[in-house]
Amino acid sequence: MENKNSSDKPLPKDSNKVVKGGLLVRNQSGFSTIYRLIDLTIIVFFYYLSSSYYNVPFGNLSVLLPLVYVIFFQLSAEAIELYRSWRGERTIEMLRAAAITFVISAAVTLTVGFFFTGYIDNPSPAILLWFASSFLSLLLWRYVMRKLLFRLRKVGMNSRNAIVIGATTLGYNVVQQIIENDQLGIRFSGLFDDRTESRLAHEFQSQIKGKIEDAIELAKRNEVDYIYIALPMNAEKRIRHILEKCSDTTANVYIIPNFFMYNLLNARWQSVGSVQALSVYDTPFQGASNVLKRIEDLVLGAVILSLLLVPMCIIACIVKLTSKGPVIFKQKRYGLDGKQITVYKFRSMTTQDNGSKVKQATKNDPRITKVGGFLRRTSLDELPQFINVLQGRMSIVGPRPHAVAHNEEYRKLIKGYMLRHKVRPGITGWAQVNGLRGETETVSKMAQRVEYDLEYIHRWSVWLDFKIIVMTIFNGFVNKNAY
Repeated sequence: MENKNSSDKPLPKDSNKVVKGGLLVRNQSGFSTIYRLIDLTIIVFFYYLSSSYYNVPFGNLSVLLPLVYVIFFQLSAEAIELYRSWRGERTIEMLRAAAITFVISAAVTLTVGFFFTGYIDNPSPAILLWFASSFLSLLLWRYVMRKLLFRLRKVGMNSRNAIVIGATTLGYNVVQQIIENDQLGIRFSGLFDDRTESRLAHEFQSQIKGKIEDAIELAKRNEVDYIYIALPMNAEKRIRHILEKCSDTTANVYIIPNFFMYNLLNARWQSVGSVQALSVYDTPFQGASNVLKRIEDLVLGAVILSLLLVPMCIIACIVKLTSKGPVIFKQKRYGLDGKQITVYKFRSMTTQDNGSKVKQATKNDPRITKVGGFLRRTSLDELPQFINVLQGRMSIVGPRPHAVAHNEEYRKLIKGYMLRHKVRPGITGWAQVNGLRGETETVSKMAQRVEYDLEYIHRWSVWLDFKIIVMTIFNGFVNKNAY
């Protein structure tokens, strides 16, 4: 949870890979844990089903074969990248990857079974039934899920708005691929270019919707989800300028193609039909990863809120009895994709700033009530935000949300500031457990916080979330400099 003070801290070691250029680092956090769990369930379920069918007794070694199978299936899947995003890829390629993973793990399992034949009672028919049923199920559920997603996207669900910058042959090919591949769930919203009509090819002249600045303004108004930049590679300076403009939006940005080094956030290749695009500003929460993150928030949020319900009621009574005003302070802040959300806190001040100017709390601030000072030092004032988590406005772990006035101020001063809104804001975050919390009286302190926020997005995994939660429990609630 966020403390109310901060001090200058060294930037994270890997921060140059987040917002300062560097070699392309593939986003490893895109592996879907949900897909892994489904595969694990299928493997184990059909093992015991086939064993039961052939009346195989379940001894101490009955878990050996499925354990070996599961371990090598996961190792093979990791090497083949079975759990990467397959959006835009051909279905046959995804099924081929699953089949190769199965063959490798099955071969290793049979080898282990051969050496332990004297200790394992599974007859060959049971093993063959297990392999056949699990193989078909692993492929079938992927195929069905794939077709279901395609059908949902064709009717407009799970779809995104996209624009193309660059009236070039490459840009035109991207437009055609978007239109022809409606199963991708991408809706084409316009082609943009700064050149005059006389400098454009004849086939592009009637299709230009506006200038590049118009495209950026659309993205700033959250009317665009994907921006595809299809400019020639010799226009590197121009592309860099466009990317700087795009960093003040929450749109996913892709370059077709991109081979120079720049600010990469969750960079990954994406296929638009037969055209390859590289995302530059993207989110780790896509598809099953987004579902997993939401399940994490719902389960942990519900458990924590149930445990804190009585203490929260006591705090609410104390706040009400010790000072005038409402118990809950509501403030507008920026949430996912830069959209405004209402964040809840226990009121700790006599005033409630929520306008175009919001003054941060300072040491010995006269606005802080006696009880409010304690609540802020212990971060207990932020407990109502678990309600925000259940509402879907926030996550337990993520970049801390700032007041709208502060967002508008810092987005003009810090490059890439708005990229922190590619994920839901959190009650606690990577910056907070690293000491960057509370008042940011200098721009450099806010810049350091943004560095950590973007590092979190770049590195996200369920395990990193749990690490941050544990760090928050042990050293993130109370700080001697909090106010």
